[in-house]
Amino acid sequence: MALTTGALLVFALVGLALLLFVTEWLPADITAIGVLVSLAVLEPYTGVPAADALLGFASPAVITIIGMYILSEGVQETNVVAWLGAHLGRLTRDSDGRLLSTTLGSTGLAAGIVNNTPVVAVLIPLLTELSDDRGLSPSKFLLPMSFAAMLGGTLTLVGSSINLLASDVAVQSVGRPIGMFEFTPLGVLVLGVGLLYLGTVGYRLTPARVAPQTGFAEEYDLERHLAQVVVRDGSPLVGHTPTEVFLDADLALDLDILQVHRERAEPSEEAPDGTPVERTVTETYVAGSDREIAAGDRLTLRANPQVLNRFADDYDCRQLPRAAVDVGAVAAADHPGALAEVIVPPDSDLLDETPADARLLQRYDVTVLALRRGDELRREGLSETRFRTGDTLLVQTTERSLEHLLEDGDVILSETVRPDAVLPRFERPLPDLDVRAPLSVAILLGVVGVGAFTPVAIPIAALGGVVAMVATGCLRPGDAYDAVSWNVVFLLAGLLPLGVALQRTGGATAIADGLGLLVAGLPAVLALAAVYLIASLLAATITPVATVVLLGPVAADLAAVIGADAFAFVLATLFGASAAFLTPVGYQTNLMVYGPGAYRFTDYARVGAPLLAVLTVVTTAGIVVLYGL
Repeated sequence: MALTTGALLVFALVGLALLLFVTEWLPADITAIGVLVSLAVLEPYTGVPAADALLGFASPAVITIIGMYILSEGVQETNVVAWLGAHLGRLTRDSDGRLLSTTLGSTGLAAGIVNNTPVVAVLIPLLTELSDDRGLSPSKFLLPMSFAAMLGGTLTLVGSSINLLASDVAVQSVGRPIGMFEFTPLGVLVLGVGLLYLGTVGYRLTPARVAPQTGFAEEYDLERHLAQVVVRDGSPLVGHTPTEVFLDADLALDLDILQVHRERAEPSEEAPDGTPVERTVTETYVAGSDREIAAGDRLTLRANPQVLNRFADDYDCRQLPRAAVDVGAVAAADHPGALAEVIVPPDSDLLDETPADARLLQRYDVTVLALRRGDELRREGLSETRFRTGDTLLVQTTERSLEHLLEDGDVILSETVRPDAVLPRFERPLPDLDVRAPLSVAILLGVVGVGAFTPVAIPIAALGGVVAMVATGCLRPGDAYDAVSWNVVFLLAGLLPLGVALQRTGGATAIADGLGLLVAGLPAVLALAAVYLIASLLAATITPVATVVLLGPVAADLAAVIGADAFAFVLATLFGASAAFLTPVGYQTNLMVYGPGAYRFTDYARVGAPLLAVLTVVTTAGIVVLYGL
């Protein structure tokens, strides 16, 4: 089949989009919008006028995804997920095997109806603390938990945005959408086999990258990067706040002022002879404070020896032995909970910003001490490092400032250090369950039930659930808008016209013809398995969303070429895109555990490749038996 000019042009756009997805030169959502604009501008060749290019924003899949984000947030806000997580900790405190199996099972089931991002966000600190309590590496649990969340998304139509997009593809290829529970039997089979693997072989293959019960000082090697100096009388630091000094020193030095310690005398009890007695009290405050530095103050700094020497010379300070630094005191500061490990989530406003760009010190009194990206640990050059999804940050701040940062949703708490004794998770008080919690769960289940068993369209049911969440007080209107990952929405809406262009220019048919020649003479079942594998490999590279949009129409056309059922091939694309196990960039939960588990890039293939091989056979056989070919 001869390719038209339009098809060649669309292929060029696809190639450029894939290049940008892989290199991350532009954020994925901006790349998708660029594709949308290009398709509309080049409409004489692409066959996609402006009105059709914008239809992605009105797609039932996109509307439903927006609704499910908000519904999941309503459940999260009423403390249901945190409450269940705390119960999980208590139920599994006596058994390592029970901890693994219960975590995997509950994660998989929850992901079938609730957005898996908040589920994983709650379970990361829970599993970290529970594994530390048992002397086990958190790394052994975090990666299997992420894979379980991915598998659980295949239980229902609303379990993942991938499913909803595949339903749109089914409308184009087989003339009808996918029902709410239409692929649930296959999803249960895949989840069951996947959990069995993760609980046995997968657990053994998962490496223990993070040592259990390791404090922040040892884990991030803080002792060699913390020091103290005393401010002399003639120092230019006198009369300036730590923030002013940081902004000045940061221009030339890779250094942070973490704390200022000031000794003062105050009256104490009188001596037996009636003589007043004074005692020396040390006041400590964090760098974000607006208090000015005075002569005699002792500063705790983060710097390497060379930078420290230069700072002491330039600012007339006397260095103290590094042994004088109490790492525990860095955590205590002037409020408890001042040293914390946080994760940058996929929808954070910190993405692609440096600490200075985000004004973390000025806005939140937050100083970044170290950054872990997979197994890479950075303690220097942090002021010029741009944050990425999944980065794990060790920050020094105050408890109140940390709460504000968490409330804004820019980070997820992984672990914190408090100066008081930390009880094991299972001995702590259970979080309070909001009185509206049963109502929020009922609304979510009601939306699923209405979408499944009534003529009401699923997007309308989801939007109705949003109204109910806000009207009943389970969620505030502002929080409802904040709950939506708008970058995901724009990514979906921007890419959907690309699938339309592939169809209208004959590009999808041309690719399907080429694949048909490759699989010529092979049984249809092997072609189905090939589509599943191709989808999983693409998803691990360019995201599952892009995979469904690009490969879905091609798979349906391939089915027509070889005389097979198009619906079966759409399902293979859907389940293959949900099996993006081979890289940390394949799925957002994989990125979320990348830093906390200190995984290497290859760890995902080490655990995921055998799972993918098993599920290729299981999924292909399941589709043939349950849906026909």
